[in-house]
Amino acid sequence: MSNIQAFGEKILNNLEKVIVGKRQSLEMIVIGLLCEGHILIEDVPGVGKTMLARSLARSMDCVFNRIQFTPDMLPSDVTGISIYNQQKKKFEFRPGPIVGQIILADEINRATPKTQAALLEAMEERQITVDGITHPLPKPFMVLATQNPIEYEGTFPLPEAQLDRFLLRMRLGYPNILDEIRIMDDQRLAHPIESLKPVIKAKDLTQAMGNIKKIYLSNAVKRYIVELCTRTRQSPDVYLGASPRGSLSLARAGQARAALMGRDHVLPDDIKSLAVAVLAHRIIVSPAARLRDLSSDKIVQEILLSTPAPGGSFTADSRKK
Repeated sequence: MSNIQAFGEKILNNLEKVIVGKRQSLEMIVIGLLCEGHILIEDVPGVGKTMLARSLARSMDCVFNRIQFTPDMLPSDVTGISIYNQQKKKFEFRPGPIVGQIILADEINRATPKTQAALLEAMEERQITVDGITHPLPKPFMVLATQNPIEYEGTFPLPEAQLDRFLLRMRLGYPNILDEIRIMDDQRLAHPIESLKPVIKAKDLTQAMGNIKKIYLSNAVKRYIVELCTRTRQSPDVYLGASPRGSLSLARAGQARAALMGRDHVLPDDIKSLAVAVLAHRIIVSPAARLRDLSSDKIVQEILLSTPAPGGSFTADSRKK
């Protein structure tokens, strides 16, 4: 899997020219990209969420569209609309900003539930339906959604069906002192994104996405994934646990991480490192747990600590013995 590792390094090194000191967060972005998944970035303003999405699109020479969600936004503002052409005497489809490859859904929780629902079909089925006509979306297609975890006035919580469609939830966080000084130096004359060049092609990404699915997943690791998800459903602190889509997402993300590390098999450590990012946003904390200031992240961390990880060999060769 050295080709996928080299593929990942190309993107990561290119992204680090713009996003400084956030290697672990950038790895999550690449994992989401390889898994054909969508990512929810929950962080305060000004830490580089928009720049991250733009940099990712430039690194792959993909079509980048930004959707600024507001309370007065309509579903047609996202998907597009059919307009009657009087000269041709027929309706013509005018695509909305969702018809792109790398989509930044900025402050997604500021839109009404009706508008948020316009993303459901696009995120899951890679298509949109307008006036009964289905339009396929280009490949690759990835939604990077952002929301501010501090300011909740005038916002609408994302429904469970939408949260479940995000492969990962991540945070960038503030840079440390040295990294923030480097950011100031890098942007003294011009922003680094202006000189960012594509480093991979769409066909290379498509090939890498296919190779990810070939990463070996042992029965022991599969059982470990399912047990973690099952415990989220059985926990007394959880009102609604992770769905089977959570198990599938954790397995696929584990395959992507293993490939980025240069391995052809998934280890329990891959699952441990991704469990919070993949599962925490899929569960609903019970009211009693909220009163104890218990977050979904803490619940998943506790489940990881209480669930024994499997041992032994996890390579494809061990299955033959």
